Amino acid sequence: MLNRFLFTKTDNSPLIIFRIFFGILVALECYGAILTGWVKRTLVEPQFTFNFIGFDWLQPLPGHGMYFYFFVMGTLGVLIALGYKYRFSIISFTLMWAGVYLMQKTSYNNHYYLLVLISGMMCFFPAHRSHSFDMRQNPTLKTDAMFAWVKWALILQLLIVYVYAAIAKIYGDWLDFGIIRILMVGKVHYYVVGDLLQHPWIHKIIGTVGILFDLLIIPALLWKRTRKIAFFVSIFFHLFNSIVFQIGIFPYLSLAFTVFFFEPETIRKLFFKKKIPYLLNTIEVPSYRPLLYSLGGLYFLVQLALPLRQHFIEDDVLWTEEGHRLSWRMMLRSRSGSVQFKILEKESGKSEIVDLDDYLTKKQKQRIAAYPDFIWQFAQHLKKEYAKKGIPISVYAVNSRVSINGRPLRAFIDPEVDLANAKWDYFWHNEWILPSPGNIPK
Repeated sequence: MLNRFLFTKTDNSPLIIFRIFFGILVALECYGAILTGWVKRTLVEPQFTFNFIGFDWLQPLPGHGMYFYFFVMGTLGVLIALGYKYRFSIISFTLMWAGVYLMQKTSYNNHYYLLVLISGMMCFFPAHRSHSFDMRQNPTLKTDAMFAWVKWALILQLLIVYVYAAIAKIYGDWLDFGIIRILMVGKVHYYVVGDLLQHPWIHKIIGTVGILFDLLIIPALLWKRTRKIAFFVSIFFHLFNSIVFQIGIFPYLSLAFTVFFFEPETIRKLFFKKKIPYLLNTIEVPSYRPLLYSLGGLYFLVQLALPLRQHFIEDDVLWTEEGHRLSWRMMLRSRSGSVQFKILEKESGKSEIVDLDDYLTKKQKQRIAAYPDFIWQFAQHLKKEYAKKGIPISVYAVNSRVSINGRPLRAFIDPEVDLANAKWDYFWHNEWILPSPGNIPK
């Protein structure tokens, strides 16, 4: 039964067109990051970046190096779309994009994480074996078929993303549409739709549809009777997100995924009319089956476990942020805060309040006060900077306060803890984060 499900050979038209869409979209994402100034604001202007903890060695290239870095990634996207040196191109892109993802989180985005996962999966897919330069140069590569596990691996990944996103929305501030109101306030200046987005009835529609879409879209696309309706709903939903939230290529990448839900013959007729159809649907068990089972099983076990870790960490993830990333908690909260850093020189006893303007960009200053890992990392950065001068210091986060979803500011970080010498707990609660005030919605 499992062999039939995973190892039936089907027409590879969906995979081939997805490769083309994928390459075009990541090229646009990378070139666009240069042209819109994202690379400059996020990776060139900062003195240092808030990387994922444990990846301190991943820092932006000096000077204009990151412009070149993103240009190379964009060019790799073009090569992926063309199917030229596909394995080299997709593996190189995956490694480079993962590097960008891990080297900064000031502009953290769940969609960037998804792109790491999808590009990583694409490294193992035979997406270059039709309509590619590789196939033209080496005709023995050509095939019109692929194993069904390719399709189901992508669909399972999407199911995990959407279901966890739906579950995360089932909490107080989403269910009473308060967070929707907060998210829409910043869109009031939008042409035509700005005022419309401020109405409570619109907030109710957005909040309700947000949960239902995430929960039902994958089953609706899988079921033939609802597939076309679900597809058109997807177009409206993702275009709305693209216009209102301006989240890069993700809405269009999500639409590109839908090619795997339609019959391969439908995709072939739509995009590759001259392509020979593959209609045999034979079952061939490959020699790598044990490896596929073990690595695939481990991968999806991790994907299922990561979003659950928040439930094993003390206090509320909405307050502490511990367990938030890599968990598909998308557009769920609004955080703001204030903090001052006090440096105490251990030998002289001299103390001073740090001027954040000397170290951080405007965007970094907006983020640092609201996130405990940012606060801890900045304390570590100050410690290293003073160590270069031969001055041992202690660093305290004083007057640290945070507001969640527009609530009053509350004390956030213990001002008595020396963060320069505190340890970061990767897996459990960091005790120097003060307990939540008790008014955080469940």
